[in-house]
Amino acid sequence: MTVWHASEELVRTYADGRLDRARAASIEAHVIACAACRALTARASDRDRLDRIWTEVTDAIDRPRRTPFEALLVALGVREHVARLVGATPSLQVSWFAAVGLSLGFALVAAHGSTRSVLAFLVFAPLIPLIGVALAYGPRIDPTYEVGVAAPLRGFRLLLIRAGAVVVSSILLVGVGSLTIPGVGWKAAAWLVPALAVSLSALALSSWIEPTYAAGVVGFGWVTLAVGSPLYARGAPILDRIVAFRLEGQVAFAILGVVAAVVIAARASHFDVAHDS
Repeated sequence: MTVWHASEELVRTYADGRLDRARAASIEAHVIACAACRALTARASDRDRLDRIWTEVTDAIDRPRRTPFEALLVALGVREHVARLVGATPSLQVSWFAAVGLSLGFALVAAHGSTRSVLAFLVFAPLIPLIGVALAYGPRIDPTYEVGVAAPLRGFRLLLIRAGAVVVSSILLVGVGSLTIPGVGWKAAAWLVPALAVSLSALALSSWIEPTYAAGVVGFGWVTLAVGSPLYARGAPILDRIVAFRLEGQVAFAILGVVAAVVIAARASHFDVAHDS
């Protein structure tokens, strides 16, 4: 078998970056196994240029650019690594907010049309933070899941941080929109208690099953309860026509939220097991 070696001129041309891609690829494949050509290439290379390239590579890896959301979190006092993990949450990306904004826009336009449309919007509103929580965490939907595993955070703490950020941002977004519904005013906040309750319930249930499945179960239960509950007289105020938005319904959901929070605290270790698995 004939053994070939790269000439000094060829190696110099490669080191200067003047070699075509095909021959450059051949040189790179060859020097992996040939110590003589590897040494020749090292001597022909511009050390200053290599040092600059290496510095740029390590800087890009060690100090990646912050997104605007990460920068905001750091400015608010959040630690760098926590801000990075929260900023990478799928349901805190621009695409998520765009989808939520579009959905809310259609829902608000419809809510200006009739009383039933207003009720439909109020039933829909608690689902926004619930879906956000479902998409905040888990190996199936989080592209940075392995990074989170390696981060100096317990899985339970990371879950709470991400879920809290999603719930707060979603509630603020939906809350501003709900205030524009005609004839309801500040009472439109009646969806807030159910929203918190269903989000906490999904988190509690995700200590047994995956977050997406937990959110699906809880979301189905919320829609079934809200749509299936008896409608009161047409002459009653809008928010009194569905049990979930009446006083007794608000109290019931507040109790559900407290119970869910207790379950989450009691099963904290199970989130870490699910996180590490």
